Amino acid sequence: MDNAAEKSLDSQYGIDQRIGVLEELLGERFSCRAFRPEPVPRPTILRILTAAQKTASWCNSQPWRLEIASGAATTKFRDVIYSAASSGKPNSGDFPFPREYRGVYLERRRESGFQLYNSLGIPRGDKAGYARQALENFNFFGAPHVAIVHTDEALGVYGAIDCGGYVTSFMLAAQALGVATIPQAALAFHSGLVRQHFGLGDDRLVVCGISFGFPDREHKANSYRTNRAGIAETVTFFDE
Repeated sequence: MDNAAEKSLDSQYGIDQRIGVLEELLGERFSCRAFRPEPVPRPTILRILTAAQKTASWCNSQPWRLEIASGAATTKFRDVIYSAASSGKPNSGDFPFPREYRGVYLERRRESGFQLYNSLGIPRGDKAGYARQALENFNFFGAPHVAIVHTDEALGVYGAIDCGGYVTSFMLAAQALGVATIPQAALAFHSGLVRQHFGLGDDRLVVCGISFGFPDREHKANSYRTNRAGIAETVTFFDE
């Protein structure tokens, strides 16, 4: 085998290794709904943030800002937002909730919900059980850390889209370091409270929260994995 052929093989092997790592991280990542209480070391958090900061954004605007609560700050924020959510106060999100889930989107949403409820032994149709589990969002599922992701109002929907890319980068970087995550739109439903609690200006729009920590792998809520649609269901190719 000549040198050119060897280099070609080495190059292909390197490419396969790199895409293999990404595929592994994407396959392993899940929305963690039960965390262990021990905190993630600050150097590990900083490494996650450093990696996620490389996320692409419109005109390189990098619109994401994060407020990260740990320790007593997590407890304080949990007490405030859990109290608001459990009291039945109206939501005040900065971005509208989907008007309707229908067709395949409704099917996927239901399947995901029933997987969770079945894992926890909540009977189908048990609305009180559903409500109790929904409130766990505001308990951060026991996570020792929670990040609030927000963007500049002037950037509109594109700022939010860029933040979505950042959230994915954050979660994959965390997964690579053994840290579990769950992105939470539920926390953004109380955006006014979030802004007040963290002292954010009215020009900051709350996109979502990310609760994170080490996963409790023995908890039933972490025992299932959601399905993914096939390529044929999501992509149309045009060649002519």
